[in-house]
Amino acid sequence: MKWGKIPGKTGNAAKDKTTLIYNSDITITGIPLEAQEYVVNKKSALDWIVERACVSEDKKSGIVNDFNLWGKEHHNERYPLALFLKIIIVSLRTVETVRSLPKLEIHPLDQGE
Repeated sequence: MKWGKIPGKTGNAAKDKTTLIYNSDITITGIPLEAQEYVVNKKSALDWIVERACVSEDKKSGIVNDFNLWGKEHHNERYPLALFLKIIIVSLRTVETVRSLPKLEIHPLDQGE
């Protein structure tokens, strides 16, 4: 699972966050950039999933961390893809909800100096 690439760009600027390459057979396109606005701990929820969904091996112990194994173990091999699609919806709805909230007004006596 990785973000698409913008031709002619390098590094983080090259990440096309409207396209997710899930594997060699599945590519998700048309992801609204607005979904990137749902941020928790300085990272969008979508970026968090993409970062965690990679397969990695601890060099010292040799333990392989494969996000896809959980789905296989629970007879739901589509789990990582389904999770990503759900996070798109949650992100968009959260951004919509936050935007609809009234402006927060803090009383002058409650403002710290």
